Amino acid sequence: MTREPRRSRFPRRRFLTAVGIAGAAGCASSGGDDSGTDGTGSGGGTAATPVGGADSESDHSTSADGPDWEAPSDSPQVDLQVETLIENLEIPWDMSFTGDGSLYLTERTGRVVTFDSGDVSEIARPQDAINAGALEPGSEEKPWWVDGGEGGTLGIAVHPAFPDEEYVYVYYTATNGERKNRVVRMDVRADDPAATEEVLVGGIPANDFHNGGRVRAGPDGNLWITTGDAGAPERAQDPSFLGGKILRITPEGDPAPGNPDLGGDPRVFSYGHRNPQGIDWLPSGVPVATEHGPTGHDEVNVLLPGANYGWNVARGGPDNDRWDSYTAHEEFTPPVLNTGPGTVWAPTGATVYTGDAIPAWQNRLVVGGLISQSIWVVTITPSGGELPPVGEGGRRYDADWMHPDYTATAHRFLQDELGRVRHLAQSPEGELYAITSNRDGRTRGKFPRETDDVLVRLTVR
Repeated sequence: MTREPRRSRFPRRRFLTAVGIAGAAGCASSGGDDSGTDGTGSGGGTAATPVGGADSESDHSTSADGPDWEAPSDSPQVDLQVETLIENLEIPWDMSFTGDGSLYLTERTGRVVTFDSGDVSEIARPQDAINAGALEPGSEEKPWWVDGGEGGTLGIAVHPAFPDEEYVYVYYTATNGERKNRVVRMDVRADDPAATEEVLVGGIPANDFHNGGRVRAGPDGNLWITTGDAGAPERAQDPSFLGGKILRITPEGDPAPGNPDLGGDPRVFSYGHRNPQGIDWLPSGVPVATEHGPTGHDEVNVLLPGANYGWNVARGGPDNDRWDSYTAHEEFTPPVLNTGPGTVWAPTGATVYTGDAIPAWQNRLVVGGLISQSIWVVTITPSGGELPPVGEGGRRYDADWMHPDYTATAHRFLQDELGRVRHLAQSPEGELYAITSNRDGRTRGKFPRETDDVLVRLTVR
């Protein structure tokens, strides 16, 4: 099926720059839950236990394949094998592969750890990080709100030139005075990397909710940072306010060359976001981001320099009785995907998968789902391209009020097999890894298990 181009109200713009459990592909429909926010938990913790090994050479997000690319038109359906590599992590939030065979991970409770040759080692506890908690493995508590809220030690990225520049960048919530989020740089060659901490971006608004938190090294050599509105939704429209934004800085912390002049903070790349938590790049080099919506209305957006994504004014189509329609605001860039009211993914970390371990997912956006307790595979097809089949349980996003240059097709996998999937990342060998967020007090069903939280590797059965 070929998608017919929709008439655009917007200028056509582009920005280029085994210990395991077996899980079959979940083909459930994209049903929803009753809330779109993220969460945390409380209590003590246990030491993370490595179960297997992982090898890596570099973070695939630091390079793009170029513009000669076509979206896949086949089905992403596949039977998956899930191999557990680490058990009993404390709410892992992010991970980043390096050039020397290591994987860096954050735990929201305040640790930065490495996973190398099957061993887990703590390397740092960020200075002034809030005391976020985690439920005990196997706990039956469902507190929703506990110490730390949705804040804590969140995003991590290795330096774009790692290992020549042995720095990692960490996004965390600090309690030195008024609670704020910050992005810091640490020298991992030091005996105590936390003692080398240098604040590159401070004063990012923080709250018990909507902290954003992702930091990624982009194909342009810059750092891209997602920030939430931190409970001040109207200020997402203010380019001088760091909340509700995508920021872009150099590895030294300066505004990235080429950032748009919006009359506000020069580090702002785009604005009008609610709580973006995932970012990666299509093979063409076009950046895409995932974003939590209110009571559904979760989104995937194509990022354009200086673009306004509408929060907190618009959040749907003409039939939405709570927010304006994107069609009523030519100044807003509409989403590629919006789940609509009552259908909640709670999308968080995401990766554009380009590896060979799961061929059916190549060149698709793979998204972790929190409330949906699933993995979502999204095919983003440029206008005029051949569309993949929807199939059983899939969903096409092609309403007239959505982005005119793309159509998204989403399929759901591993529903309630892993629990709350926080992030997915690709190793340089093309393998796909995922981390869970099951000890934060917001799971459903059998989670958290005695082994939670976990790092897993996904392959074809």
